[in-house]
Amino acid sequence: MRGWLISDYIPDSNDEADFEQLLDIFKELLSQAGGNVEEALSWLTQLDNMYHLTGEDYTLSDFIDEMMDKGYLQETSWKSGKYTPTSKMNIKIRKQAFEDIFGKINRGKSGRHNTNIAGKGDDYSSDLKGYEFGDRIENIALSESLKNAYINHGIDEFMMTQQDLEVHDTYYQSQMSTVLMIDISHSMILYGEDRITPAKKVAMALSEFIRTRFPKDSLDVIVFGDDAWQIKIEDLPYLQVGPYHTNTVAGLELALSLLHKRRNPNKQVLLITDGKPTCIKKGKKYYKNPFGLDRTIMNRTLNLATRFKKLHIPITTFMIASDPYLKEYVEMFTRANSGKAFYSDVDQLGEFILRDYSQRKKN
Repeated sequence: MRGWLISDYIPDSNDEADFEQLLDIFKELLSQAGGNVEEALSWLTQLDNMYHLTGEDYTLSDFIDEMMDKGYLQETSWKSGKYTPTSKMNIKIRKQAFEDIFGKINRGKSGRHNTNIAGKGDDYSSDLKGYEFGDRIENIALSESLKNAYINHGIDEFMMTQQDLEVHDTYYQSQMSTVLMIDISHSMILYGEDRITPAKKVAMALSEFIRTRFPKDSLDVIVFGDDAWQIKIEDLPYLQVGPYHTNTVAGLELALSLLHKRRNPNKQVLLITDGKPTCIKKGKKYYKNPFGLDRTIMNRTLNLATRFKKLHIPITTFMIASDPYLKEYVEMFTRANSGKAFYSDVDQLGEFILRDYSQRKKN
């Protein structure tokens, strides 16, 4: 007699699954700790004590050893017991950010920077045309060309001439130079709301998005507080805010300097912020006013926005706060640059930026 034998579920012991689950948690903690491995491990130990993430068969020591063996961590010096994340860990974090954000977007709607100009471009269109001198050999439509040769010359005297050849028509795919500006003023973590972590994830996702989808494009990332400076892509996971005001002018000036060095004619700035400009530099001193829309600071900011407009460099502002006076500032800034603005909560930020980037087309 056949039947079913039902017993209690006993989960399999899978060290690989344990490792991946712990690694996902550790990556988040490492990002929150600004790349400080010891601090991240301390937090992980506290979580383990509270929620029993590990057991006798697989301990935290086993997890650390496995991260070392798999190349995610390295010791700062021989048997020092102090670790730093490797480039493999940095790439892992960026890819995870990309999947977290880009996975929410309908992939079928993602585009490229296509133009409306047909010619010797990069991507095939759906059209075929007769071969002309200068067309690329790799664009020849082989099946259609062979069919034409058979029709025109027959099988007994089969030959292929230039008149038989058809090639895929193509579209130019323009290259884009982008500067991503990230506000790291104190308000990005003020009042218990963490805005810097989503901003970091978006920056990491965008860098991975460009690297995999648009390898010819360039991306420079700058951060701005009282001053502005450029950071490397690999440092994005560990970016932290500081006790800074918002010197948007310094960020825009640095962005303009970086874009001047790019020979690509298609340039843009993506600006992530949660506040209005509150600081500028006058000589060696800082002029700061966190109250209202200061006329001196606003004039400098709007003049720069107008300068970008004259250089045909659009600025897209992603405002992750919704106070009325912020909307007034964003409207003035966007009007001065003829750019675009999105008001987004932190959960929608990544979707807005990736959609805007992938759908931007040049006529």
